Amino acid sequence: MTTNPSHELVARIAKLRDELHHHNYLYYVLDAPEIPDAEYDRLFQELQQLEQQHPELITPDSPTQRVGAKPLKEFGEVRHEVPMLSLANAFTEGDINDFDRRVREGLGIKGEVEYSAEPKMDGLAVSLLYEDGVLVRGATRGDGTTGEDVTQNVRTIGAIPLRLSGKGYPRRLEVRGEIYMPRQGFDELNKRQAARGDKMFANPRNAAAGSLRQLDPRITADRPLTMFCYGIGRVEGGRIAERHSEILHQLSQWGLRVSPLIRVVRGAQGCLDYYREIGEQRDALPFDIDGVVYKVDHIEQQETLGFISRSPRWAVAHKFPAQEEMTTLLDVEWQVGRTGALTPVARLEPVFVSGVTVSNATLHNQDEIDRKDVRIGDTVIVRRAGDVIPEVAGVVLSKRPAHAKKVHYPAKCPVCGSDVERLEDQAAAHCTGGLYCAAQRKEAIKHFAGRRAMDIDGLGDKLVEQLADEGLIHDVADLYHLTHTQLTSLERMGDKSAANLIDALEKSRHTTLARFLLAIGIPEVGEATAQTLARHFGDLDALMAADEAALQLVQDVGPVVAQSIHTFFHQPHNREVINKLIAAGITWPNEQRTTHHQPLAGKIFVLTGTLSTMTRDEAKEKLEALGAKVSGSVSKKTSYVVAGEEAGSKLDKAHELGVEVLDEAAFMEMLASLS
Repeated sequence: MTTNPSHELVARIAKLRDELHHHNYLYYVLDAPEIPDAEYDRLFQELQQLEQQHPELITPDSPTQRVGAKPLKEFGEVRHEVPMLSLANAFTEGDINDFDRRVREGLGIKGEVEYSAEPKMDGLAVSLLYEDGVLVRGATRGDGTTGEDVTQNVRTIGAIPLRLSGKGYPRRLEVRGEIYMPRQGFDELNKRQAARGDKMFANPRNAAAGSLRQLDPRITADRPLTMFCYGIGRVEGGRIAERHSEILHQLSQWGLRVSPLIRVVRGAQGCLDYYREIGEQRDALPFDIDGVVYKVDHIEQQETLGFISRSPRWAVAHKFPAQEEMTTLLDVEWQVGRTGALTPVARLEPVFVSGVTVSNATLHNQDEIDRKDVRIGDTVIVRRAGDVIPEVAGVVLSKRPAHAKKVHYPAKCPVCGSDVERLEDQAAAHCTGGLYCAAQRKEAIKHFAGRRAMDIDGLGDKLVEQLADEGLIHDVADLYHLTHTQLTSLERMGDKSAANLIDALEKSRHTTLARFLLAIGIPEVGEATAQTLARHFGDLDALMAADEAALQLVQDVGPVVAQSIHTFFHQPHNREVINKLIAAGITWPNEQRTTHHQPLAGKIFVLTGTLSTMTRDEAKEKLEALGAKVSGSVSKKTSYVVAGEEAGSKLDKAHELGVEVLDEAAFMEMLASLS
């Protein structure tokens, strides 16, 4: 039972609504919020609570009433009082020159005509009807004469005001615009769809159309829709500006979103300059457009020109080249990247897309092939945007031939013949012949020479590129057969640099098993796992002979890592290169196998500052040999912080959390007592 509301409460509710309308305007129209989201939520919740206590005070334009209507069984029909006509299309500069000539002839003028130019949004056209400033109806364009009543759904879109702002708006105002889905919102929506196992949308336009035409408005409310207004229809009981560009400015003042890219241009050349400018920006815009629209700016001139058939004489849509076309998928080839990942490439019947003939397109990975159900022989939709690699966006299932062939990644690498492996929870399949595969050669050598791996000083990325391109090295073992003469034959490689590299290679022959395991690039094996494997097995032969069950007995090695290690060592080509490395003189002292409980097992150390007796990497190796884990950040789980000279914020964090701190002397004493 409610009590009669006081004047103060009624005033508070009115003030809250005004504030929320104002902040919606700042957020959605001006993109300039002035309060944090948390403060907006607080105001909204206060209004919601007051309205729940006094439901008789709820009004249709209250910000709390965006969502709440029950699902519909079907959409009602709306007959447009002023038809929502389509625009004629133009595709060439000649088309625009002809349009401008017809406009000047129709107006009987020789000078330049002023046009309002704006991007042509790739979304869904709608009509919004406001009476006394309150949104009373939303409708789709439909066939231009009759559309669907989507009032419940447009009310859920934050960019559409439930009540107009400011003053001077007509008593009855029909606003027209395009509802669309921004690219970021589209990507996030598809991620949510994929996570739930639901159907994903082909493009933002389809997503916007499907979202707006939901019978349950709660679904629409959950979709990232927004709107740009581009014009008006019926106007009663008020005055509007005399230019189209000024009308759009009025709409913005009344709380409606209009494109920030609208501009008034002069003559055909001004239109073409605008078209080129927007075309250059197209791929960087946060939303999809498929052209630009030119409208004679003076309303009086629009009325003089009138209409022809179902299009106005005073406007035209200048379309960009199509970004999507249909063609036939002839075959799928698998390319091997520098890290061993296999990428499916569609070989297509050549088709002209967005100004370029396309005969190849990416299919991303096996998951995408399966999701889209792409088959060789299918009629597919190819999409190309700017400099982005063309992709197969979807399949026209109604055109699928009986002989269409399913696509699966190959069992063997198409470059080196090694096994292809796809680990659990990974989208891409990989070639397992990392030491041998020509496609991975440069990346494998760069990794092998790295500081934490074989630490070959002077063997930088550019030199690796040179050596590989000149055919001097075909795998990592070839590094140890390079001669001084071969090196000095390279561009910018003098006698001293060549001698230094030969010395660095000689020095690297003496390493540790852990460094060697890291260097050979076993997938899923990083520095810590390499250390653990070396300590557990003690020598390389024991590790290479281990099956997956034996590997899973190693600390922190699970089924996925065990599978990766086992597969790597069972590739004949990888074993061949390992044998070549050992034959080239790569040696290491035998590791003492871990056969007992390590004294620092389960302890977490953080190193900070500079130690005078050893490098930080050496300290890390000693700690890991004793079973400790070395972390890069201090937390409540940290056991000790080892602080050398000039220790920084990590030392402060340790004091703050009460973590025990060891100076260098105490640290060395601990190591000595445990060794």
